[in-house]
Parts: sequence; C-alpha cells; structure tokens
Amino acid sequence: MAEGSPTHRMTYGGYLRLNEVLDLQDGPEGYGPALCNDEQHFIITHQTFELWFKMVLRELKESHSILNRDHVEEKSLPQLVHHLDRVTEIFRLLANQWKVMETLAPQDFLAFRDKLGTSSGFESWQMREMEVLLGLENEQRMGGMDPLLHMKKLASEGKVSAKVLSDFQVTSNAPSLNDALCAWLARTPINGSLSGAPGDAEIIAAFVDGHLEVMERHGEDVIAHIVAIGHGEEAQVRPRIEAARIQAESFLKPEGVISRSRAGLLFIESYPELPLLSWPRKLIDAFVGLEQGMLLFRSAHARMVERMIGRRMGTGGSSGVDYLDATTKYRVFVDLWAVRTMLVKRESLADVSQPEFYGFAINE
Repeated sequence: MAEGSPTHRMTYGGYLRLNEVLDLQDGPEGYGPALCNDEQHFIITHQTFELWFKMVLRELKESHSILNRDHVEEKSLPQLVHHLDRVTEIFRLLANQWKVMETLAPQDFLAFRDKLGTSSGFESWQMREMEVLLGLENEQRMGGMDPLLHMKKLASEGKVSAKVLSDFQVTSNAPSLNDALCAWLARTPINGSLSGAPGDAEIIAAFVDGHLEVMERHGEDVIAHIVAIGHGEEAQVRPRIEAARIQAESFLKPEGVISRSRAGLLFIESYPELPLLSWPRKLIDAFVGLEQGMLLFRSAHARMVERMIGRRMGTGGSSGVDYLDATTKYRVFVDLWAVRTMLVKRESLADVSQPEFYGFAINE
C-alpha cells in the first residue's frame, strides 16, 4: 500500500499514540481497574503533573547546555530566556492544576487512599532531579536528605529503573544551573573591565565600595527625612538603616573578599538602560520568575493537601503538610532576590566608565 494511501495517513491519535496513553489511567497492574471516577481523577491529575515535569526537565537541561560554558554568546541569551519562561508558565499552570485536585472531597480520597500503600509524591524522581539540576542544596532539605543516596536506595529495591538512576547521577555530578549562572555573572564586564584582565580587581573594588558609599549617603538622607517629618527618633531609625548597609557589605564582600559574581549581578541590576545588559537583565528576571512559579506551585500543593487530609501523616511516612510547608521555604537563586534589597535609584549612581563598551555593536 502506498504511503499516501488512507491506511498509511498519519492521524491525530497515531501521532499522539493515544491508544497507549489512554490505557494508563486504570491504576497499577495487578490491582484491577480504578475503583471509581475519583480514583481515576487522582491518577490522571498526577500523571499530567509528571508529563509536565518531563517537559520542564527537557527545558532546564537545554538551558543548562547553553549556560554551562566558559563563554556564553550574547545571541544565545534570548533562547535561554525562552526556555526558562516556558518552565515558569508550566509551573503557573501546575499551581492552578491543584485546584482541580481540590474537587476531590476528603471522604472521596479516603475511599481509596489505602490503595496507595506507602507510595508518595516524594518519590517523584523527576521533581527531585529538577531540584538537583536547579541547584537546591541538601542542607536546605528537611533532615539534610541526600536525593542521590535516596535514588540509589530506590533503585536497589527495584522501584526506579537503571536509566532513571543513571540520568540522576549525571545531573548530580554536573554543575547546577545556579552554579553555571554564578560563573556567568562572575564574567560580567564591570565598567568595561573583563574578569581576569589587568587591574580588574581594583576596578571591581572601586565599583563595590562606590555603591556602598551611595547606600550610606542615601541612608543618612532617609534618617534625616524620617526624623524631620516626625515618624521616628534617630536612635530608633539609625540601627535599621545601618543594618541594611552592613548586610549589603556582607553580601558583596563575604568574609571580607569581594564576590565578583555578586558584583556582576549588582552591576546588571543597577544599569538596566545599557544595551549590552538588556538580555542579561531579562535572564536574571527569568530565573526569578521561574523560582517564584515553583514557590507558588509548592504553596498551592501544601494547601490542597491540608484541605484534603488535614495534618495527618503522608502516605509515604512523611509529616505530610508540615513537610510540604517546609518545601515552600526552599530557595535556589538566593542572590537574585537578595540584591534587590540594596539597589538605589539610578540617578544616585555614578555614570558607567567606558559606556561605548555597552552599546549595540555595529558591523561596518
């Protein structure tokens, strides 16, 4: 039969392999079909999450391949932002998807909850790999859990495949996206100076110290203004204002040594009008938006579970909602959020040295 004939024509169902996909909603093999439509609803919702997680991992790994290089070409930044923005929109969708789960009443869930046994969303290896790929530190996790060791344990028990474990190990052994981002920020040209160039350390120090001086002058203006309008006494206001400058110095000079990546981040955020910094600025915002999307997703998850089972123990033996609430405090891109506390208005800052360096390139 010719390829163009009706029997060989590509169909919607064939392209999406719908016969196979739609056969997977009746619950695990050997347990019989789903007890009721509520259980099938539960299964479909969670399968949908995992399908989206697969897409998120693909987008994040593409992002990683672009950013985890010694030299990242400016022309690749729009594609990188595109990948991250798609992930953000997926998490926005998934946060709303918990609302669908909330149509499952507590008694409806209890009718089949025992069938889950000790299975738990905590065992979602795709979510764990996402966290590792992004750069979530083990110290932030409840109990300092090591996800790679946990994955090896699941593999030894036959609960995840060898391929899943192999992929997880590759991700765990590579620099995270946050590592790659910090390395990229450390190469930011500051006042025309490139990392490692002669005199670079002095130029970076002058930029950082200059910014701290501007913050100090601004702080004095704020103190004087608050006292003048009668909104507080200097003795009460000054410690809070000075604490902000001290915190900024600690951020930019951890243990007394300037962090070039944080200085680069501050430079990008301080001079958003420079053409060369336009896409770097968009990239920073894309990472912030991604993390915000994940935080909203985690928060919505916790509230859905609390609404459904209250504060009882999770099916996998976790503390349930208490564990989920703890995950809402997870932060990966801490520096990107922290730098916003120490920004000052543009007109208070010194003009950039070598402004021509940051203009659009013109090919003669």
